[in-house]
Amino acid sequence: MSETVFPAGDLMKGKRGLVMGVANKNSIAWGIAQQLAAQGAELAFSYQDDALERRVRPLVESLGEPFMIKADVTDDASMDACFKQLEDKWGTIDFLVHAIAFAGKDELVGSFTENTTREGWRRAMEISAFSFVDAGKRASHLMPNGGSMVTLTYLGSERVVPSYNVMGVAKAALEASTRYMARDLGPSGIRVNALSAGPMRTLAMAGISGGKALMKTGREWSMMKEDTRMEGVAGAALYLLSDLGHSCTGETLHVDAGFHAVAVPSMEDDE
Repeated sequence: MSETVFPAGDLMKGKRGLVMGVANKNSIAWGIAQQLAAQGAELAFSYQDDALERRVRPLVESLGEPFMIKADVTDDASMDACFKQLEDKWGTIDFLVHAIAFAGKDELVGSFTENTTREGWRRAMEISAFSFVDAGKRASHLMPNGGSMVTLTYLGSERVVPSYNVMGVAKAALEASTRYMARDLGPSGIRVNALSAGPMRTLAMAGISGGKALMKTGREWSMMKEDTRMEGVAGAALYLLSDLGHSCTGETLHVDAGFHAVAVPSMEDDE
């Protein structure tokens, strides 16, 4: 597989922002970060714990001097400290990338009705949906001149996807939160949008039972008959986070080679 090449330029020159949720080199958040850096952005990265820091630091260092901040989205004190460090270093920021989600593996298999627990529901909602509301509120306080926020979602929020289960419900809450945040923050010149990427080879996809089948179906049923490409997802994020995306807010933008718009796959191959 050839290495992804991200177009360089100066669309983000002079802009600073926080990227939350990079897990490894295959993370969508990392692809977005690389594209933003290629366009001149200054980046800060949050990490949950020491294990993730060790995994992510070499990636961050490849972009230059690392600015990494510990942030546990389930802990208010940790989030307070994270955004205080951002304020102390930069004063203001221009964008936020939120790529954080979680659900227990036992709940991402089989029956949604039978396997969803009270604690699993609460945890999925807190980490996958409320964390964006909380981070967005804090980030908005550092955006006196306006800005842009992007979160990551998936089609399982709109339609039933086997084994996506409680994560699909959490992503639906995330998308609704995006619209309400866009309404609240719009008068301050802050845009809030979601990217709905197709199946990609990430840790998140690996945690879903039948993830490989989702990849195959996404490719075969899509309008373009191809896998979702990181260049497309990162490029869409660049559009939404840069001044190119002015006037676009409250949107869930699908980047999945057209898969989301297909009701019935082509039957030509069966004829």
